[in-house]
Parts: sequence; structure tokens; C-alpha cells
Amino acid sequence: MKVKKFDLQENLKKYFGFSKFKGLQETAIQKLIEGNNCFVVMPTGGGKSLIYQLPALILEGTAIVVSPLIALMKNQVDAIRGISTEYGIAHVLNSSLNKGEVARVKSDIENGITKLLYVAPESLTKQEYIDFLKNQKISFFAIDEAHCISEWGHDFRPEYRNLKNIIKKIGSFPIVGLTATATEKVQEDILKNLGILDAKTFKASFNRANLFYEVKPKTVNVEKDIIRFLRNYQGKSGIIYCLSRKKVEEIAQVLQVNDIKAVPYHAGLDAKTRSKHQDMFLMEDTDVVVATIAFGMGIDKPDVRFVIHHDIPKSLESYYQETGRAGRDGGEGYCLAFYAYKDIEKLEKFLSGKPIAEQEIGNALLQEVVAYCETSVSRRKFLLHYFGEEFDSETGEGADMDDNVRNPKTKVEAKDEVKILLQVVKKTKEEYKSKEIINTLVGKENALLISHKTNKQDFFGIGNKKDDKYWMALIRQVLVANMLYKEIEQYGVLKLTKKGNDFIDIPESFMMTEDHIYNEEDDASIITNTKGSGGSTDDKLMSMLKDLRRSVGKRLGVPPFVVFQDPSLEDMTLKYPINIKELANGHGGGDGKAKKYGDEFVDLIASYVEENDITRPDDLIVKSTGVKSGLKLFIIQNTDKKLPLIDIAKSKGLEMEELIKVMEQIIYSGTKINIEYCVDNLLDEDQQEEIHDYFMEAETDKIQEALDEFDGEYDIEELRLMRIKFISEVAN
Repeated sequence: MKVKKFDLQENLKKYFGFSKFKGLQETAIQKLIEGNNCFVVMPTGGGKSLIYQLPALILEGTAIVVSPLIALMKNQVDAIRGISTEYGIAHVLNSSLNKGEVARVKSDIENGITKLLYVAPESLTKQEYIDFLKNQKISFFAIDEAHCISEWGHDFRPEYRNLKNIIKKIGSFPIVGLTATATEKVQEDILKNLGILDAKTFKASFNRANLFYEVKPKTVNVEKDIIRFLRNYQGKSGIIYCLSRKKVEEIAQVLQVNDIKAVPYHAGLDAKTRSKHQDMFLMEDTDVVVATIAFGMGIDKPDVRFVIHHDIPKSLESYYQETGRAGRDGGEGYCLAFYAYKDIEKLEKFLSGKPIAEQEIGNALLQEVVAYCETSVSRRKFLLHYFGEEFDSETGEGADMDDNVRNPKTKVEAKDEVKILLQVVKKTKEEYKSKEIINTLVGKENALLISHKTNKQDFFGIGNKKDDKYWMALIRQVLVANMLYKEIEQYGVLKLTKKGNDFIDIPESFMMTEDHIYNEEDDASIITNTKGSGGSTDDKLMSMLKDLRRSVGKRLGVPPFVVFQDPSLEDMTLKYPINIKELANGHGGGDGKAKKYGDEFVDLIASYVEENDITRPDDLIVKSTGVKSGLKLFIIQNTDKKLPLIDIAKSKGLEMEELIKVMEQIIYSGTKINIEYCVDNLLDEDQQEEIHDYFMEAETDKIQEALDEFDGEYDIEELRLMRIKFISEVAN
């Protein structure tokens, strides 16, 4: 039955109370009601759900909505029940129902009460449901979150692939596929796999002009950076996304102890807790949800003011959809992502165990994410281009709403360096990963380069005027420019593309983004780039603190870094601590170190603050959760018992690397830790004395400098453990 347009307006007002449709809604609804297959690509907040909800309420029979998440179904069913006096107007049919509830759903469908039935794709595969639905009056099928059908989509679910065949078993009905994010490749996949190549397609603009996009370097102080950000958004709603459940729990706890109303949400929580936390967010009993991607699909909360990505997601589709949960009411939406390339490397490593085809897709998607994070052009233009939409970054709506446009990055000509890089890849027969290419460029020998005799080649050390961080940043930008790619089967090995080979023959201008080099220091657990978190150090105070540190070190007969490291001094110049408690809460402070060395430092800072009339920041103290302090106590107790370090690590589910990091945090905060028994098993007395003497004379305790000094005589773990022993004995 054909429904006229004015009927749609009347029904919109009758059921939803709206006086007019948004964007493409009206035309899409009209086509669906006329019995056409439809495909709707509309950004989050664009009103996709109305496109199947209104026709379902108007047409005879029950519309079946396939949806991937129970949370999404619950949210939408509650909303539909809220506009009707009939409880059975909408139902879910999934694994969460008991037999009695399933019987109620079937009865309401048979009696024509249910207009919308939300089902998980797995439920549709059950023969009993197929047999039941065959005999019911079905108006149409809606496939929500349709990108789940595509291997190239950001949330691929194999059970979606079979939907076409299942629907055929039930009967022949109009199908509408809906998604908030899909590249052209994914759109093609959806249409083909649903068997609706004839579908009327409705694609809205992906531009969310009210969203501000920012990417910041992810430092070891990222939790403090997040808390500082949240203090500007007190009482406002937001979501923080993390890739792991463990990190979700950690961040939620840190926020809670810092008086921020936050709850965790991930698939490891039981259904009751997840539901409770979701409702707390919707009902404004909590401000922040810290979540894995399990949260947010279909959550219709219009006033989410910020979305923070603690970890960069696996694809730009994921990023776009997750940021799209901000500012759905048209108001402010701040999208802040923290980026460190080592997070990308973790994701690459995770992919390496998967089938080759899956690796290729995953790595291609990851390279797009790297390109977005490291680009110096308008982020909005970059995102929209990815989704096949052109955007004028000068006159387009929301053109100035990103960090790159507001604060343009400095660029430098790097044509000659790119040519050198590509030639080294070629001359080393395209056999090396980034690390070996960089070592070749800067002239740093290691076992692999020696075995291949690369260290004897005339190009060895050709790029030593630049450091390894420069070359790593350039490699990433050249990967993004598609002149190099990472080989799939031995993933990480750099290969030249045709474009790269052409560049060697005919080099052209290559503008490298200079101040967008994201990395961490060698010892991320200890060294923090405090400048990266928004402040800038007070150079005059820094000089005074270094002089004081030198004199304290001389008086005590220890190297200056034993007293306080440079990052600790930088932190003091940002926060101006004027008592021991504030100093202990600063970077690399800790009660032990603050009490032992701190008096002279806080006295100097207090005088400096008074003389220079300095206003101190009001966010000095970021409390820790106590979880880490519990772990530290466990480590101290068990090293006192002389348990093997590997056993201590395993009992807490840690890798050896993670355990060493925590031990470093313990000793750098001024607490002694006894690992002499462990070091004795690794190094003899003469070796220990040699390393001890090195640290006593060294200007810095950086491990890289120690590795260079000993030139392969000791490995990194031996040096780090010996440094822990040294600092414990000399400083604590």
C-alpha cells in the first residue's frame, strides 16, 4: 500500500512528536513503505533508527530488526515502549530471555501487538524461530549496524554473513540495511552480501560540523592529562575508550579516586552490571563511562560532550563511529585521541597470528589510522575523504574545528632524506624491518647487520647526521605516502612500492611534518615528556633546580640523577610544589625520595614562587588508586623473600618487562628494593662492579647510553636490573 507524504508527517507527529523530518529520512521511509529494498548510510546522530521505526508502526505486521548488541536492543525497545500504551509493541528475542518470556513474545506477535522485533543474528539461525516467523505477517527486515557484514568493516561479525539465506528461508520481504560508517568498499560488500544490489541508496554527509578533533602525543602521564581535561568538563557527560578490559578498569578506578563520577563498561562484566552502568550514564547518575568498544552502539544520549580515546582504535571506521557519539544534540563535542606509535605496533603484533587475508585487511586499516594521526592537514578533510566525501577545508562547515587547522604543524623539506631512506631499503635487498633500516642509516651495528655484512657497506651510517627518532618518523610518513609498505608474511619487513622506486629515479619535494614526531623516551616508565601535556617548563627555575641537585649530589657523593631525574625537575617547574606532600605526588617523587631530598627543593621553589609572584596550578595532586601501591607492596615483600622474579611476575599475570617497570617506579620514588640475589645469578662480582662504577660516573642513567657504552657486552635486562640495584643502594 502506497502511503502519501502528508501521512508520514502526520504519523511522525503522532508517534514521535516531531514536526519535521531530518535530512534524507522522509524519502527513505517513503521508498521502504512502497516495498523497495533500501540502503541507508547516515552518521551517528543522523536519525537512522527512525527510518525503520516509523514504517514499522505504520505498516501491517511485525518488522524484524537485526541488531548486534543486547544493549542496543534494550535501549531501542525501551524508547518504543515509551511512545505507546502497549508494552508488547516492541520486543527483543535473544539469549537473555527465559522460556516464559519467549512465549510472551511469540503470543504478542501472533496477536498483531508487536510492531518491532529486535533479534540478534544468532537467534535467527535457530530453526524453531525460523519456523515460527514463516507463519507470521512480516512487514520488512531492517539490518542495523550493517557494516558488521563486511570483512572490511570495523566490527566484522561472521554470523551477519548468512543473513541473506536465513531471510530467504522465512520469506520474501523488503530489506533495509543501515550503517553509520562505511567506506565505498564496505558499502559494496553490504549490498552484495544482503542480496540487495537493486536497493535505493541514501547517503547523508559524514560531516559532523560541531565536533572538534584533536590528537595528542600519548605520554606516560596520560592519566594525568585525562584528569586535567575532565576538570574542565565537570558535571558533563563523556566516554573514554580503551582497547583492553584491564585498562578500562584501571582508568575508571583512577578517575573515581580523583572524585570524578566514572564507571567501567566491558564484556567481562556480568550483564546486570553492564546494564546498571549503562543506565547510570543515561540517567546522569555518573558522568563518565570508561569502556571498550562494547559500549555505545545505539546509545541514544544526545548530550555526550566529549569522547576520549585512551588507545587509538583499529580502524578509522571505529574512530569515526565512536567519536560520533559526542554532540548528537548539535552542541559541543570534543574528540580527543592519545596517540603513540607503539600502540599501533602492539596491534600489528596481535594481527601477525591471524590468517594472511585478515592480516592484509587489518594492516591496511591500521595504516589509515597512522596516516590520520600523523597528518598535518585538516583532520575533518582527511576523515571525510576516507569515506568518499570531498570537503573544502577553507569554507566547509566546521572547517576550523580541529587541532591541525587551529595550530598548523611546521614542515621541512626532506626530499634528500627520503631518497637516502629508499636507497638503503633497496640496497639492503628489502630484507629489513624499520629498526634495522634505522640502525643502517645511523651506523649502529647489531648481530643481524654484522651477519649480513651490512656494516661493511659504503652506505652504512649514511644518515648519521640525523638521529634514530627522525628516521623513524620519516619512515612512518613515507609509509603513509605509499612509497614503502610492510610485507605481510614476515610482517614489518619494509618493501618499496612502484611509487618509491620512481622517487629514487626522479625525487620530488617531500614536506616532512617536523614537530609531529610522536614517541616516548627509552624508559617510558621513568621518563616523561612533561612538555607534551600542555605546559612549558620554567627555564630559569629549571637552571636553579639543576644547580641545587648538583650541589646535593656532590655533598652526598652520588650522581645528580640519583637525587632527582630531569623529568622530575621539569615537573617541579610546571607545578611549583611548595611542600613535601605536593612534591611526593609529582612525577618521580614518592614519599621516600621527597622526605630524603625534598626539603631544600621545596624551600627553593617556595621562595621563587613568592619572589616572582607566580600563580600555581590548582590541579597539583592526582591521586593514585592504591592498586599499584598494593602491587608494589607485593613486589617488595616477595623480593625480600628472595623469590625468583619470573615467579613474582607470573603470580600477578605480568610480563618480565612489566615487572621491571614497576620495580623502577618503586626505586625512583625513593623506596629500597632488594634484588641483589637476582643480580648475583646474572652477573659476577667483577661485572657488577664495572656497571656500578659506570653509573657512579655517568651524567645520566639512560639505559641506551649504558648499552652504547658497553657495546653489547650486557643486554638491556641485565643493565636495567643492575640500575635498580644501584639506585636502591646509593639513593634510597
